[in-house]
Amino acid sequence: MAAGDLAVAEKRAEGALSRSTEDGIRAVLDGRPGGRARFLLFAGPAVTASIAYMDPGNFATNIQAGARYGYSLLWVVLAANLTAMLFQALSARLGIVTGKHLAEHCREAMPRPWRLAAWGVSEIAAMATDLAEFLGGAIGLSLLAGIPLMAGMGITAVVTYAILMLENRGFRPLEIAIGAMVGTIGLCYAAELLIAPVAWGEAAKGLVTPRIPDAEALTIAVGIIGATVMPHALFLHSGLTQGRGAPRNEADRRLLVRFSDREVLIALALAGLVNMAMVIMAASAFHAGHSEVAEIQEAYKTLTPLLGPAAAGAFLVSLIASGVSSSVVGTMAGQMVMQGFTGWHIPLLVRRLVTMAPAFVVVAAGVDPTRALVLSQVVLSLALPVPMIALVVFTSRPSVMGAFANGPWTRAAATAGAAVVLALNVVLLAQAFGVPVPGLGE
Repeated sequence: MAAGDLAVAEKRAEGALSRSTEDGIRAVLDGRPGGRARFLLFAGPAVTASIAYMDPGNFATNIQAGARYGYSLLWVVLAANLTAMLFQALSARLGIVTGKHLAEHCREAMPRPWRLAAWGVSEIAAMATDLAEFLGGAIGLSLLAGIPLMAGMGITAVVTYAILMLENRGFRPLEIAIGAMVGTIGLCYAAELLIAPVAWGEAAKGLVTPRIPDAEALTIAVGIIGATVMPHALFLHSGLTQGRGAPRNEADRRLLVRFSDREVLIALALAGLVNMAMVIMAASAFHAGHSEVAEIQEAYKTLTPLLGPAAAGAFLVSLIASGVSSSVVGTMAGQMVMQGFTGWHIPLLVRRLVTMAPAFVVVAAGVDPTRALVLSQVVLSLALPVPMIALVVFTSRPSVMGAFANGPWTRAAATAGAAVVLALNVVLLAQAFGVPVPGLGE
């Protein structure tokens, strides 16, 4: 078979994979025999969105938490993950019930000046997100292969664009590729826990015993929670649920929401376990004698003599998988934000070039990559109120959601969660700009 014929055959096969998934979902919705047990047909949107909770920005924060405070802040990771589950479930529900994603609802409901401002902030957030994720993958490749950071960025750019091109062949190939990288991250940290000398009793205690050892620990806890709910993940999830198993009536919507809630629970639980594993690994490896470890590069160099090359290698592989996959997801979210707020659609290559340009500028200017990661989180904190508040408002309106509008308990939980996360983001911003915050720092 000629190369051209082979490419055509592969494209048709991958398109058939997505069509097969759509047909299977339709069979479930129609109640055909054997359909209701086929949960994997519905898996994909939450797994894709879950990458936002395992991105390179989480690596530095979790390493710092474990190195400095051992297992004490594990409960913070758990609380942050539970909040993320609620908001990702609401995002998915909005897309399933209304057939529109969050940015489209913002465009329809907001006055023009507010809409333009929200779009501008969200676009900046998309680029800040990609800056952190792109740099994470490049740092991992640079350390693993011993190549300059700029070369690592070039490789990351090519790989992420190649993965993004899978979307032209249907949603399923792209979801499978991202799911494979999620699995890679999970397996790497499972291996880390087998290698590291974990004090499981202390870890269990840290998971269920809320305590903040000192003011600096409070600062780190604020960072963990404040940077957990990502703006682009809230925009993206509401769009990923569309275009597959389109519901025809309320019964279809109810079934799709049920499957979506299950997937969110499983996917975000895995993301939470990975984050907990990051803290546990850092606590077991660094807390006793290397509590000053705070940067990704420093953690890798310290891991090698402490736990051996296998642990250090697993760390880098997970970082590369995290950086590449989260960069892919960040670009998808940026496309969705632009399309939703403006109705514009630009070619994928142009979008990719725009979102990764800041990362090349940062490295070329000699800015410390870890410092750039921190600054990107500040930008995300500025953007977070737009999708978070909008999501609570839209999913609580019967005029938008009908019978699926948030009940009193869900509305109260979402409002409380949004208030806490946004308050913590205000604290993060205050610290970033040197504004004294009562109860924090010296």
